[in-house]
Amino acid sequence: MDNQYDSLNNEVKEALQNSDQALAVAKIQEYLDEQNNIPLNIAITGESGSGKSTFVNAFRGVDDSDEGAAPTGCVETTMEVTPYPHPNYPNVTLWDLPGMGTDKFPADKYLEHVGFEKFDFFIIISASRFKENDTKLAQEIQKMGKKFYFVRSKIDNDLRAERRKKGFNEEKTLTEIRENCFEGLHGDSPQVFLMSSFDLKLYDFSLLHETLEKQLPSHKRNALLFAMPNTSLEIINKKKEVFQAQIKYYATTSAVGAAVPIPGLSISVDLALLVGALTHYVIGFGLDVKSLQRLADNSQVPLKDLIDVIISPLTAKKITPDLVMKLLCQCASIAALMVAEEGSRFIPIIGIPAAIALSFTTTNRALSSFLDMLAEDAHRIFKKALSTQCDTVQ
Repeated sequence: MDNQYDSLNNEVKEALQNSDQALAVAKIQEYLDEQNNIPLNIAITGESGSGKSTFVNAFRGVDDSDEGAAPTGCVETTMEVTPYPHPNYPNVTLWDLPGMGTDKFPADKYLEHVGFEKFDFFIIISASRFKENDTKLAQEIQKMGKKFYFVRSKIDNDLRAERRKKGFNEEKTLTEIRENCFEGLHGDSPQVFLMSSFDLKLYDFSLLHETLEKQLPSHKRNALLFAMPNTSLEIINKKKEVFQAQIKYYATTSAVGAAVPIPGLSISVDLALLVGALTHYVIGFGLDVKSLQRLADNSQVPLKDLIDVIISPLTAKKITPDLVMKLLCQCASIAALMVAEEGSRFIPIIGIPAAIALSFTTTNRALSSFLDMLAEDAHRIFKKALSTQCDTVQ
């Protein structure tokens, strides 16, 4: 990332030396757009009734009844290779694949028919022990040089059934299910992730994310991260780290705007930047109203209870220039920097360089401060939803 920043910085400096501020801003925006739109294509496959469509919806943070949701049901509902883009990050697409071994998708031609080359990796889902077709599919995927991961779904159903028995032990039951999967798969101890799509915070979903993150190419990791629902505090913290690393690009764009000797222009540029960045933060942390309502529905925590723990004035709000300007003015240190930047323009010779430095500092400090507030809200909301669920279980 530092090498990329240095390269971008050199291109921006060259553009500024040629008095081409528009090109400098375009270079930075092009880089940010490229980073935020890296495609990631995930193939979801398995036998009919394994819970593929439910997993696709849960991963995307979509309810089964929402518009654009993958259809679910007791019978085979996936008859074609069907793409389901993430609602907030359309560069990330989950592809719901028909089960292997049907007349239309015979085992020996399955990967060819579904177009294996476009997928970054495969997730093979089963609601019971993995079977011969699953093992064959994994072997074929491996031959094609692609990664695959086994997900044993509907764990909540298994545990519910086992709880009726005397001497129930959850850890022992999960171990038995995992071993049963290994027996069906054979091979060199394949890794199996136990999961319930109705509550991704439980069982192995976080472990699956951790594994995918390690094995994906570095340029694909952020695409995966932002598409992931907030199933742990660690995921929230990782999102914050990525947002934090991008602040210098926004601050550099702000500094470029300050290089133009027109009073008031820098503030206009900064407000547009801040609105864009903060909207990205709110959506990435799941702090927009739509995401909060979905969390309330899934966790059975009233939306009002989630909103009650919010502190940041940006959470669950539409981010507008007026709102951002109001918040900037309420922070004494940032307001002072903004006044100093505009005032420095009238100083001969050193005025513009001073304005550039002050603009960089102002945007950097403002975004860092707002990011801290939003990340803290994401933590509080996650803990509120989790603690209420734990109380219900007890």
